[in-house]
Amino acid sequence: MSSTISHLDKINQLIASFDLEALQAFHSVSMTKQFKKGSFLLRAGEVCQYSFLLQSGIARKFIYEQEKEITTEIYVEQDLAVSFYGYVFQKPSRESIECLTDVTVQMTSYRGFQDAKKRFPAWMELDLLITELYTAWLEERLLEFQTLNATQRYEKMRQQTPHLIQQVQLTHLASYLGISLETLSRIRSKR
Repeated sequence: MSSTISHLDKINQLIASFDLEALQAFHSVSMTKQFKKGSFLLRAGEVCQYSFLLQSGIARKFIYEQEKEITTEIYVEQDLAVSFYGYVFQKPSRESIECLTDVTVQMTSYRGFQDAKKRFPAWMELDLLITELYTAWLEERLLEFQTLNATQRYEKMRQQTPHLIQQVQLTHLASYLGISLETLSRIRSKR
């Protein structure tokens, strides 16, 4: 979920309002960890036991369908990387999350988060806010696929996250944009 500063501000403001005990609980269920390029935060078939807040680096979520990889999300700094299906239902995930660069994440335990929600109402607010922000992002992404053509989707990415175009393989970008590599190459050659 590519976030905007206003989304991150909302989350940080809410966390800053936590009382000391709720903040301590937050730190007790989270840890910072580094992963190398090519590592997986999650593999398809595994239960998603953690959410991963990217502190640095780039990752992607993808599914393997009909003998090809389909990139469904690209994560950058301050994005929350998670397989929502696998996380919410604690069932095997359909997607994998792969590090496209070296990545540093803040990992938050599913079980710890669920326990903290029972003890601290502020954690329920945080859970709801994250769900609302992800839903808004997902709605925007669906609208883009319904209303923008391939060139417009590429241009929007180029304007909003230009560093992705230099750092992410074109095959992953094309897949994320829902176009063929050949179409992406034609769009880029016209620039």
